[in-house]
Amino acid sequence: MTTVLAGDIGGTKTLLGLYRSEGKGGPLTCIRSELYRSADWPDLAPMASEFLGGDRPDAACFAVAGPVRHGKAQLTNLTWSLDQDELATATGIAQVELVNDFAVLIYGLPHLCAPQVAAIKPGQADPSGPLLVIGAGTGLGVAYGIPTPSGLVAMASEGAHAEFAAHSQADWELRQWLASDLGLDRVSTERVVSGTGLGHGARFLLAHEASDSHPLHGVAEDWLRPGAGDADLPAEVARLAAAQDPLAIKALDRWLGLYGSVCGDLALAGLCTGGIWLAGGTASKLLPQLQSARFVDAFLRKGRLGAVLEPIPITAITDSAIGQFSAACRARMLTA
Repeated sequence: MTTVLAGDIGGTKTLLGLYRSEGKGGPLTCIRSELYRSADWPDLAPMASEFLGGDRPDAACFAVAGPVRHGKAQLTNLTWSLDQDELATATGIAQVELVNDFAVLIYGLPHLCAPQVAAIKPGQADPSGPLLVIGAGTGLGVAYGIPTPSGLVAMASEGAHAEFAAHSQADWELRQWLASDLGLDRVSTERVVSGTGLGHGARFLLAHEASDSHPLHGVAEDWLRPGAGDADLPAEVARLAAAQDPLAIKALDRWLGLYGSVCGDLALAGLCTGGIWLAGGTASKLLPQLQSARFVDAFLRKGRLGAVLEPIPITAITDSAIGQFSAACRARMLTA
């Protein structure tokens, strides 16, 4: 029997869980889990020690919101500086690994079950081909998975920060407006294709096509204000689109097309014949829209290379705790 500690570490909250596995390939069972406010703790080590109590797992993996280099990470929105060797010493766990919070999802893919996923596009995955995980949330996460004889190896990526490529005059006008409105020298893909990007797309339409009485105006103003709290423009766009508001429908439709196109670009960049997985908050919140022809058609619209993408299946990950689960899968791999 193997016991592992898994953590999903973010600037606002940290989710820790203790998992048990009866065998190398058997199911992982969560024994207990707890959510912490990250800012209430000076570091991860005392939090993990408090959570563990007298338990001493065989290994631990912590998914962290930021780049990991040589076993060390500085969280983007938290003062913690993490070192996996120091964490191992402080917690008494023999094997500890820090992994980027998006790259870690690669390790969970082989162990997902039906309630955790939903089909976006059918296809036939090549077991020997690379995989792509992409997720639109506050930002846009990207990671690749490379099959090896010992299992998948995660390759972190900053592909979301490549230059945004306009496909039409309307896209170019959106790009130019965003650069001016946000004071940017360049506009990355993440600025447009993310949950935040959906909000910016709606703001562009509000500025150019809507009257001052449109219900999204007030939400958009609050959304940009520091400390605005509950203002959630992307969620309001989705809600009004479902209620048949023309501007919201247009914003969401454009966003779906751009998201699908970016998925196709990144799949071609890695020749991801092993499958594409959509993660992030929008994977479950906008599942019916992602299953629409708008997203899939844009994914396939790659000229002569569309035939390369045609067989590749696309699957949405709908489990909100996928980060912790994937970290547990990776921790178990460390014990092999």
